[in-house]
Amino acid sequence: MTSKLNFRDTTNNPKLVSRREALTTAAGVTLAFASGSVAKAAGTEAGVTKFISKRPAPDQRHFTSPSVEETIKKVRAKIADPELGWLFENCYPNTLDTTVDYEEIDGKPDAFIITGDIDAMWLRDSTAQVWPYLTYLKADQKLSRLVKGLVHRQNMCILLDPYANAFYKDMTRPSHWASDRPAPIPGVHERKWEIDSLCYPIRLANAYYEETGDASIFDDEWQQAMRLVVSTLRVEQRKDDTTPYRFTRETSRMLDAPPFDGTSRPINPVGLIVSAFRPSDDSSLYPFLIPSNLFAVQSLRQLATIFSKHVKDNAFAAECTAFADEVQAAIDKYAVVSHLDFGKIYAYEVDGFGNAAFWDDANVPSLMSLAYLGVHKPSDPLYVRTRKFLLSENNPYFLRGTAASGQASPHTGKVRIWPMGIILRALSSTSEEEIFECLTMLRNTHGGTGFMHEAFNKDDPADYTRDWFAWANTLFGELIVKVHDEYPELLSRSF
Repeated sequence: MTSKLNFRDTTNNPKLVSRREALTTAAGVTLAFASGSVAKAAGTEAGVTKFISKRPAPDQRHFTSPSVEETIKKVRAKIADPELGWLFENCYPNTLDTTVDYEEIDGKPDAFIITGDIDAMWLRDSTAQVWPYLTYLKADQKLSRLVKGLVHRQNMCILLDPYANAFYKDMTRPSHWASDRPAPIPGVHERKWEIDSLCYPIRLANAYYEETGDASIFDDEWQQAMRLVVSTLRVEQRKDDTTPYRFTRETSRMLDAPPFDGTSRPINPVGLIVSAFRPSDDSSLYPFLIPSNLFAVQSLRQLATIFSKHVKDNAFAAECTAFADEVQAAIDKYAVVSHLDFGKIYAYEVDGFGNAAFWDDANVPSLMSLAYLGVHKPSDPLYVRTRKFLLSENNPYFLRGTAASGQASPHTGKVRIWPMGIILRALSSTSEEEIFECLTMLRNTHGGTGFMHEAFNKDDPADYTRDWFAWANTLFGELIVKVHDEYPELLSRSF
């Protein structure tokens, strides 16, 4: 098959819908080819398929971790199916192999991690891309320095612009989206306000400390960034019905900017936090995005613990706790809604006036991902009912096709399933048969490339978006490691 490098402007070519407006530069294309993702997937010899590694040559890898390499060997040895094993070996180290730019500056680690086919770093993606490696931090000092450097870089980004979602390493570089209004300042790739962009750095710093015990991560720079996070979230409760945030873009794609002069639809200020955009980088229908508000509650409680225990600022810790309590109470009142067939479940988005959207977007945070994020236990009745709805035909973005069934996203249209959605379904499941079903679909829908993608046609996996999407690759690897640890028998099965 011919790999599709979907670096496009949807304004001119709406047929090719990928997660973001990609940088259509020669450098971007070079990076995609450097990932190894456009080489021939497999060869045949004497009628037997040979799965050739798609990883860059060792001397071309951006970053290596002995702990990760050891895990790859250990886990692949337990995978009976050669194609699934090949996928795991290609995908699990993809973030380290292809997206990391690490250096020491004045003795301080600095890590800039691009998303893959776009030469920019998302606060969300960069955290999620390294998340599966955090378990190795105690044993791998080099990897620990990398993650510490990423926390430092994320602090810098937040302090540059807390409303931005994606950044450049060069803080003087003009934005690719300079025509957006207001124009992003230098160093900012895109300025889409998404609650989760400020939650992921908290998640990362908190997990880094839990894995390493290194409280030096909570330095003055980090504290300054976190105070800005909380004040920004406070402003976006919009209790006086105002906001300093605007986002407009000249585009034919209506999901690329919020309505009402870029301020989003009306809200009833009930204590929830406005997210102008979803994790897909699409604008929200109703401005209170519930998975992201739940994520914010979790993040605020983590901040409260850190500021109380390590920073010794009990006043700010109490502020974070009170803020979390307020948002949680509003979620309970306005976002847990009666569905005709499923009873009390979470809505995806609400406006505080009683309007609600019943669907999900195959991304993280999502309603499906709440168990993965630790917001809910998989057995929680509210989550169980919500999850059952999400996997039903009542969810307009749950698709069934000849190739697979799974969650989709408004971002990629009505016929494309997201591998990430299938992965999150498996990660949130306690059913071996459901997990095996998900593994089977993932194994069979990589389009012959040996990598995960953003989305694929439900009837034709060779019709996909994004050759090089490191987050999806690494998340797939995380799933395989989890199955190896918790359900090893599944890896010995034939597909």
